[in-house]
Amino acid sequence: MAALLVTYDLNSPGQKHAKVLEMIQSFKYYAKLSESSYAIDSSLTPQQIYNKFKPLIDSNDTLWIITLKRPYFGQGSQGVIDWLDASLAH
Repeated sequence: MAALLVTYDLNSPGQKHAKVLEMIQSFKYYAKLSESSYAIDSSLTPQQIYNKFKPLIDSNDTLWIITLKRPYFGQGSQGVIDWLDASLAH
């Protein structure tokens, strides 16, 4: 399985924010990095994950699926640090 970054910006009022969150939370392992950035653990490729989200976004939205790896640096909760340490390849 690979750790992936899912980051998005829904630009139109009334967007499907709740649906996007439901999709993220459908992955067994995920960690919230910031307001609209999550790390997920999945055996799917970034393109396969993007294809799952594609029906939920409009042409003026942004959505990125990026493979995460070490090293990483940042500030956040100990739970997120623990999740990243356990999920990212050495």
